[in-house]
Amino acid sequence: MIPCKPNVIKTGFFLVILTVFSFLISPAQDGKALFNAKCASCHQLNKDATGPMLGGILDKEPYSGDVKKVYHWLRNVNTLIASDPHYKELFARFGSPMTQFPESAISDKEIDAIIKYVNTPPPVATAPVPGEKPEEDNNNAVIFGVISLILAIIALILMQVNSNLKKLSDDVEKIHRPEPVPFYKNKVYIALIAFILFVVGGYFLTKEAIGFGRTKNYEPAQPIFYSHKVHAGINQINCLYCHGGAWDSKTAGIPSVNICMNCHKAITEYTKGPKLKDEEGNEINGTAEIAKLFKYAGFDPAKPNAWDQSKAQPVEWVKIHNLPDHVFFSHAQHIRAGKVQCQTCHGEITAMNEVKQFAELSMGWCVNCHRETKVDFNYSDSTGNKFYSIYEKFHNDIKAGKMDSVTVKDIGGLECQKCHY
Repeated sequence: MIPCKPNVIKTGFFLVILTVFSFLISPAQDGKALFNAKCASCHQLNKDATGPMLGGILDKEPYSGDVKKVYHWLRNVNTLIASDPHYKELFARFGSPMTQFPESAISDKEIDAIIKYVNTPPPVATAPVPGEKPEEDNNNAVIFGVISLILAIIALILMQVNSNLKKLSDDVEKIHRPEPVPFYKNKVYIALIAFILFVVGGYFLTKEAIGFGRTKNYEPAQPIFYSHKVHAGINQINCLYCHGGAWDSKTAGIPSVNICMNCHKAITEYTKGPKLKDEEGNEINGTAEIAKLFKYAGFDPAKPNAWDQSKAQPVEWVKIHNLPDHVFFSHAQHIRAGKVQCQTCHGEITAMNEVKQFAELSMGWCVNCHRETKVDFNYSDSTGNKFYSIYEKFHNDIKAGKMDSVTVKDIGGLECQKCHY
């Protein structure tokens, strides 16, 4: 075998490894991507939507250039919306609270990137050239990976060129060397390929194993197109009207057909609301969807007084949020005792036409929430939760200034048997 120069081999080996890791390690997302992923469902840059416009938000009151006030707002929505006059006014104007974002959901660096994006004036638009496609944004990770792959290929070519030149030099000098080992028998190449396959395979195996059973963004088609945006958002129907079990029991429950018919016995057509569209952008006929409900209910809108409820059948809704059988979760404990807003786990439900799973619902996601969520320890008036009166030590520590707040982890929120027993 004709040996290659050691420095060339090392360079090629390094660049090949760099290529592998360039695909595995994705750089931090830029502000625009983060804005589209975490904010755009409710906010726009230049006008109000479900929530207020975010363009130039850092320069407005009450932030006035202080990004730490933005951190404080995002981390403590549920507290500030009940105490701060500015956020009370926002709630009154838009009708629904913003989702609270703990640090596990969005980091300070990601918030900085979003603020930089929304505070940067948009570029002046130029008229498109006829027949020319607009330039598309490229993902930094893909660009970095492609460049690294090209460099790795060049390094391999240089290694081969070096080997061939060495062979020509030996032929001229009449130096006899044994024939080179074929590629598929070369131990260095075999070891290198095995290492790359091991790293890549291990990465994807680990990634899939961690995400096994998680169904974030799961959005199945339902037998009836039911818009939470229309019902809970525009018409402001309280969540507990349809999901009353969330107040008193472990499960929130699915409303019966009779609950739907309390309103739709009178509302037989969809004519005044906004246009309904599914995830693919196809327009939905609201009146036809109401007709599907009537079929399940056995109801004839032409003969409302002759409704025979014995013919009603339950709607076969597709369940979206599923926890493992070994996990205990109580809606009542969170909604009633903990005063957790529905949007904390289910996202901006009042802006969704078709409901999807907003949170990953992993153990880490729940534990981080327990570590960061502050408990409302007020029990002295009618709005407080009497249950927390048993934690006398914490109340005394707060009065003595030893603690300024109590989180769920302080009252046993990280104990295994709380969720697994």
